[in-house]
Amino acid sequence: MRTDFGDTFDAGVLMLWADDSHWAKLCFEQSPAGRAMVVSVVTRGVSDDANSFVVEGDHVWLRIARIGRAFAFHASLTGESWELVRVFALGETGDAKVGFEGQSPVGEGCRVMFDDVSFETRTLADLRDGS
Repeated sequence: MRTDFGDTFDAGVLMLWADDSHWAKLCFEQSPAGRAMVVSVVTRGVSDDANSFVVEGDHVWLRIARIGRAFAFHASLTGESWELVRVFALGETGDAKVGFEGQSPVGEGCRVMFDDVSFETRTLADLRDGS
């Protein structure tokens, strides 16, 4: 994914949606300091926000995985080795949907390019290490 950052919080996003009160997103986002970062938000009634790591380039790979009721967000600078961003559950919400989003909550818009998109029905051996 590539994002043409213009303003703070511009981002390309992988979205996980169960309902209005239970959702999560994994973002390639411009921080208030003007740096590209991997950021995640999990909402179970109330949202939290966690910065993961700075990306010293113009692209990143993002992934959502699931085993049972547990979800994992991973990010990669190469598309080959994955770093755990977080593991979480959304609660008793039934099936969740996955989607894409571009956000620019304080700016005038940003361009997001999603490429190399795939969906797999395999199970990771371990949500924590991304294998």
